[in-house]
Amino acid sequence: MTAPATSSAAAPAKAFASQADLEEKQVSFTKLSEHAWAYTAEGDPNTGVVIGDDAVMVIDTQATPVMAQDVIGRIRAVTDKPIRYVVLSHYHAVRVLGASAYGAEHIIASEDTLALIRERGEQDKASEIGRFPRLFRAVESVPPGLTWPTITFGGRLTLWLGKLEVQILQLGRGHTKGDTVVWLPAERILFSGDLVEYGATPYAGDAYFGDWPATLERIAALGPAKLVPGRGAALGDEAQVAAALQGTRDFVADVYAVVKAGVALGRDLRSVYRSTVDALRPKYGHWVIFDHCMPFDVTRAYDEATRHPEPRIWSAERDREMWKALEG
Repeated sequence: MTAPATSSAAAPAKAFASQADLEEKQVSFTKLSEHAWAYTAEGDPNTGVVIGDDAVMVIDTQATPVMAQDVIGRIRAVTDKPIRYVVLSHYHAVRVLGASAYGAEHIIASEDTLALIRERGEQDKASEIGRFPRLFRAVESVPPGLTWPTITFGGRLTLWLGKLEVQILQLGRGHTKGDTVVWLPAERILFSGDLVEYGATPYAGDAYFGDWPATLERIAALGPAKLVPGRGAALGDEAQVAAALQGTRDFVADVYAVVKAGVALGRDLRSVYRSTVDALRPKYGHWVIFDHCMPFDVTRAYDEATRHPEPRIWSAERDREMWKALEG
């Protein structure tokens, strides 16, 4: 009798990063107060909007000028005031490349964010477009070159949009070294950028794992009543804000703890990656972009726990090499 045939074909490789994520998301434009709005899309990158007495401020721009037009349309449905300010919460391409669409008088970023744009902006641009093409719809509409701030600051910058006080703050390193939040003290509303996520996996490829929890504590100390995270729904009460802060803090701490334990046992990156994904999937695997983020997050955590205190530059080539080593 002839034995039944068996297949020796290898399982297909996992699609790189989020190249297979092609489903469009439902957009919401949520009013948090007379002055604050949130543009969100089911876990895609968020944009914040502050409407002052005499001008509008946009926090994070969407990834291309064509994608920014939807934000502008929603702003124009509620106000005809000029968009004078764009604030970059950090340097990542998905947050900054739509800036030209707004025609703002000023683009504001921290001095650390400007340094990162100079150092690695071109590599990051190519890297991010390759990872997540859906988020860069009509990428050909991005002007040549990079998005450059016209105003930089260190620590704190206060603007007045008429009688509305807007504080632009650096509270510490976390998602990047240049992270910037926008705070409306009179209304206790915070726009956090990717320092805080809600129901979405934090991307930590350029992070400072050792610093991030303390930065979140400084955010909590402000006492925000409402918060617009980098990804996830706008948070309209203090219980949701607390849950987002705790969830982000727990994820960062859990990744770093498992990675450091593996490093202490002398395990290599691939082994540590597998054990970390297995350990975190039960608690966080349902969060948006978990499988996208984990290779980058664990690689950065492993670097920080071993010999690279500063994040290394991600390029399109390094992305592919890392993905092949961990997921190939």
